[in-house]
Amino acid sequence: MKKLQSKTKLAYGIGNLGYGTISQTMSNFIMFFGTSVLGISGTLVGVAVAISAFWDGLSDPLVGYVSDRFKSKIFGRRLGYMLVATFFMAIFNILIWSIPQSLSTPFKFIWLLVCLLTIETFSTFFSTPYVALGIDIAPDYNDQSSLQGYKTIFFIIGMVLPTILMFIFMPAKNGAGQLVQTGYINISYITSALCIICGVACVLGTLKRIKEVPEFETRGKEKNAFFKIFYNFFKTLKNKNFSPLIFGYSVALIAASFLTSVGMHLFTFSFHFSSTQICFLMTALFCGAIFSQPFWIYLSKRIDKKPALNVALVVLLIGIGIVGFIFGFRTFVSVSVVFWLIMPAIFICGFGTGALYNLPISMFADVVTLEKIKSNTNKTATYSGYMTFAYSVANSLALFIIGILLDFIKFKPSEPVQSMKVQNALGVIVILGCAISIALAIFIFNKYKLTRTDILKLQLKEKEKNGSNEII
Repeated sequence: MKKLQSKTKLAYGIGNLGYGTISQTMSNFIMFFGTSVLGISGTLVGVAVAISAFWDGLSDPLVGYVSDRFKSKIFGRRLGYMLVATFFMAIFNILIWSIPQSLSTPFKFIWLLVCLLTIETFSTFFSTPYVALGIDIAPDYNDQSSLQGYKTIFFIIGMVLPTILMFIFMPAKNGAGQLVQTGYINISYITSALCIICGVACVLGTLKRIKEVPEFETRGKEKNAFFKIFYNFFKTLKNKNFSPLIFGYSVALIAASFLTSVGMHLFTFSFHFSSTQICFLMTALFCGAIFSQPFWIYLSKRIDKKPALNVALVVLLIGIGIVGFIFGFRTFVSVSVVFWLIMPAIFICGFGTGALYNLPISMFADVVTLEKIKSNTNKTATYSGYMTFAYSVANSLALFIIGILLDFIKFKPSEPVQSMKVQNALGVIVILGCAISIALAIFIFNKYKLTRTDILKLQLKEKEKNGSNEII
């Protein structure tokens, strides 16, 4: 295949903007919205979010299987599923933030659960083919890193956007702008419109390239393959590179679950920051992730992807440690002083986190490309589904535990001011949860052995076999 053009990379990357904005809005606000705005208990919100996250993981390999085997005449492989999913995500994104506060708790819980399950279903029909699309159109080692850089930048912009919208639609009203439902509804209108625009742009912008991708065998000869998807998942874990990658990535993102799910509680009730101050902190986090992208791409080319990822995780661990130190001494200085002290620490956290949105996916693409060349079989989306399945199972368990912990520490959604015991417990949950997850992820990632040399050697052999000068 010819080298990937910049305009195609741009079109692919922009697809992550709409999807990423909705995804990040959910991650940032849903736990806080469910407990502190709707007044549902932490356990019930945790159960709803955990069930939807588990379903998201369960559906990923199934959607991956379908995406690998069926394509439309008009849109080819992957793109038809993405286009349909875009519109349904946009609709239910509005519905979930519009839950009437006047409803009884059981009805609020059911509405929340149904919307979460629906959003996760169509999110899967977009994200799993989307990840596979990126691997299909950029099989070259360096092209893949570049493509992931485009994708990551747009995703991080999508992560920053909810914070900007929070600043616009949740102005500080005695420090409680984040407790008003109207702001969440207004944000959902913007993010849903953006999801549709970016989804359509991605589909149209990559349509020509996906039709140029060589066809690999996709259906296979195995009988009852659909029903053996999860059996094959455990067989896949025997791959010495896939296994540490999938588990390391899952564990690393658990840290993000603690930070995003309880972070709003921590900043609101423990640090006593206003909605405006929280916006600036979240912006610092995402700016750190955005500005880090060229650095992590450069470092991965110099020392390879796994060592660069380990460096990033250490940076993130240092940032969390600084936040923990400031948290311990927050009562000795004013809120404004604490805010300015914690700002650079959050930026450091964002700088380290930036690599998690790029390098593990690029490493995963290398593993899949290796398997595709060896077997001459395209199971890209199926493998993508396996990776998301493992992460979602781990994430659902983490969210379920977080919901229980909020009730265990006696967090009271109806009270604008929490006791000092609850405030301290929120800090312990966030800081220890992040630190343990990151340290464990470093240990697991170190078992990954695939290097740039391994990929380039195999691609060179493939070129020589095909007698071609084109990039594989």
